[in-house]
Amino acid sequence: MIDTHTHLYSEEFDGDRSEMIQRALDKGISKFFLPAIDSGYHENMLTLESDYPGKIFAMMGLHPTYVKPETWENELQIVENYLKQRKFCAVGEIGIDLYWDKTTLDIQTKAFEQQIDWAMAYDLPIVIHTRESFDEVFEVLERKKHPKLRGIFHCFSGSLDHAKHAIDLNFLLGIGGVVTFKNGKIDQFLHEIPLEKIVLETDSPYLAPVPHRGKRNESAYLDLVVGKLVDIYKKDFAEIDRITTENAEKIFQQH
Repeated sequence: MIDTHTHLYSEEFDGDRSEMIQRALDKGISKFFLPAIDSGYHENMLTLESDYPGKIFAMMGLHPTYVKPETWENELQIVENYLKQRKFCAVGEIGIDLYWDKTTLDIQTKAFEQQIDWAMAYDLPIVIHTRESFDEVFEVLERKKHPKLRGIFHCFSGSLDHAKHAIDLNFLLGIGGVVTFKNGKIDQFLHEIPLEKIVLETDSPYLAPVPHRGKRNESAYLDLVVGKLVDIYKKDFAEIDRITTENAEKIFQQH
């Protein structure tokens, strides 16, 4: 299994990080992809990547909820400098979040568009954060449409129409703990989405799957997401593991 979205460098793991990663490795998680947040986290993220070569891979980007009027341009400069210096697996997590702050839509959109441009310049996938913002995100993606534009809708929690639109635009759906929630809704239509169009993720330490809902999430719980997909797709665990792993390796150019 591959965890395509986990914040292993989060403060919430400071007490037991190496044990938590070991639990995931013992469960069969072979690779972890780390989304960037902002410059306050980059160093910890990159240190972790160097501590686990071939297992942990860093993205670079500015998270939409950290796009602040006073700092966003400077933060984007830092992102650009990193992208010039070395190779990353993706530009992410980027996008638009209208749950926490609607007043920053304008600068969130500008930051999103700029980072899409960099992803295409460096031929990298993007990992999209979208919360209460599907219309706004799709508007940007339609504007930026290009054969090179590809990636993952992280923590997908939209409708079937949203899912189809994302796939039409050359994106995969990141499926995590939400699929196990009673009110998550995506479990009702996910069987209509080909397995070849989804990847696994935890978004740990957030969005722990049932029965850990409301507690700290960790990458070792990825098997609970697969367990739910076994029910939805009526395929065995090994096949779901194999297909979603291939999908992840392909999008992150790990072959």
